[in-house]
Amino acid sequence: MSAHANISELPTLIEPPTTKNSPAKESSQNKIWIKITNWEYWPFGLVYIPVFFYWAWLVLKARSFFFFSASNPSIENGGMLGESKMKIFDLINDGLKPKTIYLKHDSTSDQIYKTLKNEDLNFPLIFKPDIGERGSFVEKIESNEDIEKYLSKIKVDFLIQEYIDYPIEMGVFYYRFPNEEKGSVSSIVVKDMLSVIGDGQSTIKELAMIIPRAKIIMSDLERRLGETMSRVLKNAEMLELEPIGNHCRGTTFLNGNYLITEELNITFDRIAKTIDGFYFGRFDLRCKSIAELYEGKIKILELNGAGSEPGHIYHPGTTLTEAYSAIFHHIKALYKISKQNNEKGIPYMTFSEGISEVKKLRAYNKRKDA
Repeated sequence: MSAHANISELPTLIEPPTTKNSPAKESSQNKIWIKITNWEYWPFGLVYIPVFFYWAWLVLKARSFFFFSASNPSIENGGMLGESKMKIFDLINDGLKPKTIYLKHDSTSDQIYKTLKNEDLNFPLIFKPDIGERGSFVEKIESNEDIEKYLSKIKVDFLIQEYIDYPIEMGVFYYRFPNEEKGSVSSIVVKDMLSVIGDGQSTIKELAMIIPRAKIIMSDLERRLGETMSRVLKNAEMLELEPIGNHCRGTTFLNGNYLITEELNITFDRIAKTIDGFYFGRFDLRCKSIAELYEGKIKILELNGAGSEPGHIYHPGTTLTEAYSAIFHHIKALYKISKQNNEKGIPYMTFSEGISEVKKLRAYNKRKDA
């Protein structure tokens, strides 16, 4: 496991990236072959083709293209189209979340330095777009120079978040039907950050090149780490290459469903019910230990709504059939939750409203990625 994983509490589910005391040898697999043979890296539209047909059937049943908008009444569009992370954070009790500040895209570095001082926030920090997905423009900021670099490329409003250095990071999927008192945890993904272990002879780049998921994002690693990639790690020394827990950025997603118990269901029932109008989504969180997870002593890094995926499906070796089973299960739950809320008076977003939101999101993404 990586430096963030608590080895004493979690089973070892993947092999370490290097063999101790042996020089690193570059993987013979090229990037194209890695992507072809691992559906995790296939384009979203390709993987989700069967899902689109099922989604179309639910649209017909609900008589609404945007039925999901009723799933989480307190979250914009249910949490599927361009929802503000800050507005979601405002729904969460302070004790469950890191200190988070909203800033306009045209904020100056001087304004940011003043804000950090006033809020008593220190490096390292996490900067992320207020509206974003799949880890785009999410960065760990460790200096004033990093702030300047971030401001030079961010073109949308963003958040500054206190960095939570707890050893375990995971995504916990929870849902509750509005007509029922109790909900349940349906998926847990444990995140193993992209890391290398030194052998006393090989450079960081050489060590990374034997890890297929590192090889795929090598250009990004070299751009971000620069000359550090030529450093030789001591024998058994570990270095985390990517601090952001997203599988698109090299993180290995491990199936943590063995952690689901009735105790955990009760804990997340209690947490979820403190968030007004929340019924369906994934808590991306960190905790100090599994014991504290069960006690609800967590820090929520993000709360994702209707657009959430059960992250455990990306566990290495998971078949597409298994993944589809989990995806269909959660979409069915999303439909049922939305329908029950609609019957209680929560309206579905109209077709014209939905198209307007889609256009706004496309314009936003175009500006963000320009």
